[in-house]
Amino acid sequence: QVQLVESGGGLVQAGGSLRLSCAASGSIFRVNTMGWYRQTPGKQRELVAISTSGGSTNYADSVKGRFTISRDNAKNTVYLQMNSLKPEDTGVYYCYCNARAQAIARNFDYWGQGTQVTVSS
Repeated sequence: QVQLVESGGGLVQAGGSLRLSCAASGSIFRVNTMGWYRQTPGKQRELVAISTSGGSTNYADSVKGRFTISRDNAKNTVYLQMNSLKPEDTGVYYCYCNARAQAIARNFDYWGQGTQVTVSS
């Protein structure tokens, strides 16, 4: 199994910055894609940023130019640097990864428990 542990959420004023971290642990054979999604009340969970094992990245239009995703493959850790935060960035941010655990012959999707990000105006 693979576990994801997030950290770095909190309360920040508009225009401020936060950095989220997410570490994958457990009986990992290979981590493929890692990324971040967010959810706000009444809305579906939406993609924020994604990073493939090959180094490609993709961002939601709403965060392009403000957020940067990066990863440390040696540590199976993904980061999300969030700058110029806006009140509409408020939500629960979930770490995601697609990975293969040891002794399991296929890839699965895994999710973290979520971390709250609140941006005050």
